[in-house]
Amino acid sequence: MSNPKRLHPAAVIFNIIQSLKQSIIGLLPIAIVIIRNSNTFYLIIGLLVIIGLIILFSFLSWLRFTYQLEEDQLRIERGILIRKKRTISKHRIQSIDLSQNVIHRIFGLTKVAIETAGNDSSTDAALSAVRMEDGRMLHDELKYKKHVPETGELETEVSDNEQQEQDEAHLPKRTITIQALLITGSTSASFGILIGLFGVAFSQVETLIPDQFYDDATRWLLSLGMQIIIILAIIVLIFLWLLSILYTVIKDWNFTITRYEKELFITRGLLEKKQTTIPLKRIQAVGMKESPIHQLFGFARPYVEIASGEINSSQEVNTIIFPLLRKKEFAAFLSEFLPEYSYRTENLIHPPKKALPYYLWRSINLPLLAVIITGIFFVSYIWIPAIIMLVLGIMGFAVFKSIGYAIDEQQITIQTRTISKDTAIIPHRRIQALQQKQHLLHRKQSLATLDMAILNKGAGRHFVIKELRTADSYSIADWYSYREKV
Repeated sequence: MSNPKRLHPAAVIFNIIQSLKQSIIGLLPIAIVIIRNSNTFYLIIGLLVIIGLIILFSFLSWLRFTYQLEEDQLRIERGILIRKKRTISKHRIQSIDLSQNVIHRIFGLTKVAIETAGNDSSTDAALSAVRMEDGRMLHDELKYKKHVPETGELETEVSDNEQQEQDEAHLPKRTITIQALLITGSTSASFGILIGLFGVAFSQVETLIPDQFYDDATRWLLSLGMQIIIILAIIVLIFLWLLSILYTVIKDWNFTITRYEKELFITRGLLEKKQTTIPLKRIQAVGMKESPIHQLFGFARPYVEIASGEINSSQEVNTIIFPLLRKKEFAAFLSEFLPEYSYRTENLIHPPKKALPYYLWRSINLPLLAVIITGIFFVSYIWIPAIIMLVLGIMGFAVFKSIGYAIDEQQITIQTRTISKDTAIIPHRRIQALQQKQHLLHRKQSLATLDMAILNKGAGRHFVIKELRTADSYSIADWYSYREKV
């Protein structure tokens, strides 16, 4: 691959799809206005011109895009009018991920996503469509320094490859079961997201419905009676819930994690197959999240915090390394895949009881103001903000009961909560900064707030433990300041 190569012609299709997705968001409001003004003919002409330009520019972009592998670097040239040249050294590459959607699989292709060190996304690269053999070769050549064998070494290399295959059979590996995948889908947050998208889509479609038809449909719906309307609403919610389960099953189908010597390797997906590589040296913390539903049934979602480049809208701040497992299995899961971390929460140190009023006040101050205003002007409706204040007060108490920390040799375990409970295990060497805060009331009550920062995608992550005993905050500060980093 020392000579410049182009992407597979199917890359033109991906360029067209990407451009259409970006154009639809900007053009949809204009299209709605044109349709409402009965200028459909001009809309069709405009759409045909735009689609033609997108196809032309997509083809030219593919024609002018080349990549070339030279020694320890990948060179990419692109640009129609302005040529851009990018050179990526293999020594700066953090991960190389392969993924396949339906179109990739039809043509036997893959997408190669390369992530480098640093916070500048312009230093990253993506080859949207290359042959699977070329994608695997790029992965191996850029990720590992290959030795070109002499003639006499071929037999030795073959035996080494056979030994490697035998070793891989004994590597730690786990695949999610269908039952766990269905539970993940039925309890995931995608259900709420789908409800929001459904509401937005309905509000947009509503503007296109003729007024007469809309009025007739509204009168018919109201004539059915409240019980029928409630039943129809329940049916819609059940449909969206089933849709969220289907989405999770398709996205995380056959989710498999494998532990290699220096990395975690994750594969998943039914329609779009993805391969993700997580170098162990980039992991800043390991943790698990428990939503209220998961906590009720004893489930958790393990994740890792990764130091990497700039985060975009398609990425998560932390990386889920298994969709769902029993909380009681988390310690065994860590010992199998990340034995560098140990999970122990039996000796958690919590804030003192005198910190409880702070947690309750932060939860109920706004609802309390609403209760006062409603009690003055709309006393008959005071029960509404009162119930909200009660619920938020209970949540504040749950946050107080969940907060805690435990120091164990070269790591600290921190447990926090907003709505979901979050338990993070942070090695001492990964902590970038530690800050202690005290205001006047804190000083009088011997309380302090501790802010601990680590690197992750984007701007980093802060772990905050509020209203600790001052002595406890000093203990953490001493552990951080004087313990040797190894």
